[in-house]
Amino acid sequence: MKQTRRQEQRFTGHPVSPGIGIGPLHEAAEPELVVATKKLDPAEIAPELARLDDAVARSRHQLQKLKNRLAALPEDSQAEIAPLMDVYLHMLGPSRLLRGIKARVQEALLCAEAAVQAETEAQAEAIMAQTGQERAGRLRRADEVRELGRRLLRNLTRQPFRSFAGLAQGSILAASDLRPSDAALIQPARFAGIVTEEGGVEGHTAVMLRALGLPAVLGAEGVLDAVAPGTMTIIDGDTGEIVLSPSKASLEAARRKLSAQTRARRALAKLQRLPAMTKDGTAVELQANLELPFELAMIAESGAHGIGLLRSEFMFMNRDTAPDEDTQTRIYQDIVEAMDGDPVTIRVLDWGSDKEVEALSRYLPETPEANPALGLRGIRLLLRHPALLETQLAAILRAGAHGPVRILLPMVSVAAEVQATREILQRVWRRLKRRKTIALPESLPPLGIMVETPAAALASPVLAQHADFFSIGTNDLTMYTLAADRSLPADVKLYDPLEPAVLRLIHLTASFAAGAGIPVSLCGELAARPHVAPLLLGLGIRQLSMHGNAVPRVKRAIRATSLSLCERLAGDALAAPSAEAVRAILASAEP
Repeated sequence: MKQTRRQEQRFTGHPVSPGIGIGPLHEAAEPELVVATKKLDPAEIAPELARLDDAVARSRHQLQKLKNRLAALPEDSQAEIAPLMDVYLHMLGPSRLLRGIKARVQEALLCAEAAVQAETEAQAEAIMAQTGQERAGRLRRADEVRELGRRLLRNLTRQPFRSFAGLAQGSILAASDLRPSDAALIQPARFAGIVTEEGGVEGHTAVMLRALGLPAVLGAEGVLDAVAPGTMTIIDGDTGEIVLSPSKASLEAARRKLSAQTRARRALAKLQRLPAMTKDGTAVELQANLELPFELAMIAESGAHGIGLLRSEFMFMNRDTAPDEDTQTRIYQDIVEAMDGDPVTIRVLDWGSDKEVEALSRYLPETPEANPALGLRGIRLLLRHPALLETQLAAILRAGAHGPVRILLPMVSVAAEVQATREILQRVWRRLKRRKTIALPESLPPLGIMVETPAAALASPVLAQHADFFSIGTNDLTMYTLAADRSLPADVKLYDPLEPAVLRLIHLTASFAAGAGIPVSLCGELAARPHVAPLLLGLGIRQLSMHGNAVPRVKRAIRATSLSLCERLAGDALAAPSAEAVRAILASAEP
């Protein structure tokens, strides 16, 4: 960091962990990684592979030590980070990553360092280039691959890792970037906050920083070049603002906001024990989405009553073969037991040719699909491979002996898909009942469908005759309704779940579900927006599932409104000409 004159300067980054941090800023620089590359002679292949094996062994040893050190971190942080270490350890086994690295050494005659660098970047770029899966999921997977490459390179070259031991107590920790394993070493009690020049709201690092409970702002470009070591700094993890050398007025304002946030957090914590109910007595069920097991700790703290969407794809990632029935049963059972009687809705594998999953590659069509988003994905693909579906259904049924579960089918368009799946489910149920040693629930779990296409919404009167419940996925419903992907540039302004066309499909689905007497929930990104909650209630939704962190704020919004106001909002929004008009309606209703 270079010395600059001491006057107030302001920067903006991505807010990833809420709160105000005030303290002297100190950088924890990562030693530069210098990697020499060279071509091998054929006679050097064997010793080079031995070097690689040694680096793999050292990396596994380090990660195991890191897991053991997690006992010193807060309990919630342990739950966030330990499963990530398991992912890294698995990738250091007989994985696609290591096979690709070794192939580059043997076939391209690259030295181990060059092979690691080339293969990890190639796999990370391939993951990010996929379509169909949420960007956050792709980013997490790419980060995992890059993190392993970085660790292998450090061990191949014997160059040191980053250390936080010498930084002053109560300081703002600054870095150009933080990796997930770096975040795992942070002792929360030592720092007032964290700021980096790179990174964003998605990925494992952001998730772990939220678990640590420290105010954090990532991606604040230029901060390190503008500040001297020890400069007093304010970071705002809610807005992403960073103030270097703050004035007296700025410091006083930050301290007032810190006090106000402390009071607000205490108020939100009290909400955990209160029902999600409008002022005129309409009850709403708030549940949490679960993408990776380490998010269970967040769900436990959020006050959510169950898991409304468990994305089962995580079990199939970074594996050579699909997990067998016993493996899947253990994973589901652990989650069901952790929820202690609250329901768990498990979505069967939502996957297609747009998602590169090595364990499932043999099930894909030999000829690449021209348009994977409209091709064989979700239940369409599973019904073509019933053995894969039967294994997953059997595991869910067995886990259902340990707590209430529901089964959710993705990408349903027609009733025949639900009928075919129910026949398979009943066949699996009968087979398991013949195995007298297998514990099962007293009855078949409810079988529901994702409503994420206009076809499913429009066919909801028919689908309600075959499904036990609906779950509206607003992310895909918005994409398919508006023929616009979430990855479109923001200035295009086509992908917007508040478009009246999308809202009308939500209202239609909720109305027909109510008429058929089946539950309907909403589990897309829209569910996590507190200011939209009254509108969703007015559209007929009484169950919402969202990221655990959003539950208290959505509950607060529900408790501050009335059903009569919600229904007026919905009527105005359904008649509105555009998403912008809907936003104006919502803004006018805010207190």
